[in-house]
Amino acid sequence: MTIEVVRIGQRLVRDDRVTTHAALVSRAFGASRIYMNETNSEILQVIDGMNKSWGGSFEVALEDNLKDIIRQKKDSGYMIVHLTMYGYALHDYLKFNTVPEKILIVIGASKVPREIYSMADYNVSVGLQPHSEIAALAVFLDRIQCGEQFKREFPGASKRIIPSRTGKCVSDL
Repeated sequence: MTIEVVRIGQRLVRDDRVTTHAALVSRAFGASRIYMNETNSEILQVIDGMNKSWGGSFEVALEDNLKDIIRQKKDSGYMIVHLTMYGYALHDYLKFNTVPEKILIVIGASKVPREIYSMADYNVSVGLQPHSEIAALAVFLDRIQCGEQFKREFPGASKRIIPSRTGKCVSDL
């Protein structure tokens, strides 16, 4: 399965950390790339450092026109899923749909343009209450992969976590 994410918008200053977390959750939960605009370009160095330390080849793509990315992905066979609290309930979405081979997940930081709602194949809600786009992304990615993303290896890692019941243990490879 190929999973990519689009994050629309950023609330300046306040969202630098949230934007980084959107990328980290995307990476850790199985996406290969996140597209974004209106963001601090330092996120490229953060994710590059993450890949060097913890492995993998996750990409951050800074793009001016995210609507064009959505259109291109749709034209190349991706299912477009927009995560929004106004969407079709996640449990119903999963009950009636098979998980596609290629999926582009759209999350918003600020008010999402109305056009995105009609560009999406599905508008999906993880809960019909206001919530974080990062929480929605994590829950959605976990549900569509049934936890399999946590079994994935991240090639090229220089560090790994050794599970510990009472402390933090990181090993250099």
